[in-house]
Amino acid sequence: MKTSTDVVLSGLDQMADTTQPLTARSGRRPSWEQVEGCTLPLGVTWVEEDQAFNFAIHAENAESVTLLLYGAADLVNPSLTFRFDFLRNKSGRVWHCRVPVEEVGEACYYAYSVSGEAAPQLHSFDPQKVLLDPYAKCIFFPSGFDRELAMREGSNAGRAPLGALTGHRSTFDWAGDVGTHHESDAIIYELHVKGFTKNPNSGLDSSRAGTYAGLVEKIPYLKELGITVVELMPVYQRDPQEYDYWGYMPLNFFAPHAQYAATQYNDEQHLEFRNMVKALHQADIGVVLDVVYNHTCEGDHRGPLYSYKGIDAPGYYMLSPDPANPYANYSGTGNTLNFSQGHVRKMVMDSLRYWKQEMHIDGFRFDLASVFSRNADGSLNWGHAPIFSEIAADPELGRMRLIAEPWDTGAYQLGRGFPGVTWLQWNGRFRDDIRRFVKGDRGMVPDLMRRIYGSDDLFPDSRADAYHAYQSINYVTSHDGFTLYDLVSYNQKRNWANGHQNQDGMDDNFSWNCGYEGDEAVPPEVLALRRKQVKNFCCLLFLSNGTPMFRAGDEFLNTQFGNNNPYNQDNETGWLDWSQLRANGDIFRFFKSMIAFRKAHPSLSRSRFWREDVAWYGVGPRADLSYESHSLAFSLHGASQGDDDFYVMVNAYWEDLEFEIQEGTVQDWKRIVDTALPSPDDFSEHGVPVERTKYLVGARSVVILLRPHHR
Repeated sequence: MKTSTDVVLSGLDQMADTTQPLTARSGRRPSWEQVEGCTLPLGVTWVEEDQAFNFAIHAENAESVTLLLYGAADLVNPSLTFRFDFLRNKSGRVWHCRVPVEEVGEACYYAYSVSGEAAPQLHSFDPQKVLLDPYAKCIFFPSGFDRELAMREGSNAGRAPLGALTGHRSTFDWAGDVGTHHESDAIIYELHVKGFTKNPNSGLDSSRAGTYAGLVEKIPYLKELGITVVELMPVYQRDPQEYDYWGYMPLNFFAPHAQYAATQYNDEQHLEFRNMVKALHQADIGVVLDVVYNHTCEGDHRGPLYSYKGIDAPGYYMLSPDPANPYANYSGTGNTLNFSQGHVRKMVMDSLRYWKQEMHIDGFRFDLASVFSRNADGSLNWGHAPIFSEIAADPELGRMRLIAEPWDTGAYQLGRGFPGVTWLQWNGRFRDDIRRFVKGDRGMVPDLMRRIYGSDDLFPDSRADAYHAYQSINYVTSHDGFTLYDLVSYNQKRNWANGHQNQDGMDDNFSWNCGYEGDEAVPPEVLALRRKQVKNFCCLLFLSNGTPMFRAGDEFLNTQFGNNNPYNQDNETGWLDWSQLRANGDIFRFFKSMIAFRKAHPSLSRSRFWREDVAWYGVGPRADLSYESHSLAFSLHGASQGDDDFYVMVNAYWEDLEFEIQEGTVQDWKRIVDTALPSPDDFSEHGVPVERTKYLVGARSVVILLRPHHR
């Protein structure tokens, strides 16, 4: 009896010309493409007029490439094996062939075997490995799928991920779908598709909990809250046997993660994903994908060999001069894609276009986007990294909402240091400065002013730079770090459950527990202060010029129990606890009200900076910028925008402070917000008349006054 390895190898030895030239249906001589296949598009393509599949794969350093087709009944022995002839089936660096559907027969899956001159330290070329097409649009995992087999020498036939031949069967009715592009009313809500509804208390049937379909059922909730853009944490297919709950270890850049689908039938995840996008669009909610193009789940030389490594490791990855660590690692995960290679950039461009054209995505948030700036030797290209120009030049992609995380493990390019000059950027300085001010750090008032104003120090609107205020993605919390509740409840991270001796995750959280660590037997006065601090963060986020973003669950005090890096916690720690929505309805109401307030007043969020429309004050007529100051006031005039005026007083001091209102008369102003007051008085939709020109702002509180604009 043959082993799996023998089966694959014997198939490779017998690969005669199993596919014959197509006979032209018109009676004419077949074209060259019909006989040899076509180089573009890469991946597998259904050619309707020829009733055939075209296969194309980029493998520059390969010496031989073999196509393997499998039927559902036998995932070990290919039903058709085709060895590419470089004299007929190779053009430049692309191997290609055309296979008629009658020869495909009952085959429904495909893969490759690739041979080449192996560099042992890379753990790369291995003809015994069944390799996944980087362009596979749908990925099938056999019941015997085994990550461990991909990490060691030898065959993994029957246990490797396979591409599914579904291109000629897949249809979707996009009729009536219209993408959205929110501007001053953009409220970005970062969520994890599974974690959003997986908890049994989410109110969903278990068959749909944690799925794309489950997210659709929560659209009424998103509408009530006021969300206009959802930013989905990674949904690209990943290795289901890797402990990667967050999704930042992609296996492939074209296929949606099958395990987020309510049904596991081939290609059904595409249908379910598209239904989700269409439903969100019908609710006027845009969809942004958090995408990871800087590395893959193949890891370093010790990691699994699934696809890129076995096809052309030196062609896809940046290499290191260190023999002990042959893969450059600017992602912190073992490998880094090589964007100095044209075909790597093309793969990313093709992926972006696919998600835009076929999935109707509205934008992308690029994880560790500074990797795009790196040259082949790892140095940073501070001038014109090619992929940014290529994206900008694309008639569709260049107009999308493009968001960068403007750093990687060795570079920090926030602001004008980032090559994508028109991109929006996660503003880590906003996060840190707002956190430090609210917790009571000294010397933070000048930084607070900058962040509220729109961070013009990072995004200057000088003649040379001409940045916009909205390019700053303002956030206090994201998936990466404490939840908002944990930010005011823990001084120290509690990441022991992750399995790294509490060494993973950020140490510089700029958090403050309000005087009591953790969440057990907390004194009532501490709980009250925590709720007030959460409202303070909420106010500063939605009052600041720029584009606001917050993480799902912060609006009802969701907790991760002090874990600030639960990347592998696919359990109650990583899932939203919807019981907190019922327990903390006052916080939800406050978030909902502040979101509605911001959306109703476009003067707060402008394309440009506030400039002469803002006046800065302190408790008196001058802003106190001293090191010991913990207070600030400002008046924002809305006449130029056809909007109302606002007077905001911020007190991060631990004692009450009396502010003197510096503009207008006492009759002009109505109080909208006072975070020191209990709910529902903390937010008044219609406003409460102000009785005196002096207003006592409680310790650690924010007050917002409104003066109506007479139109």
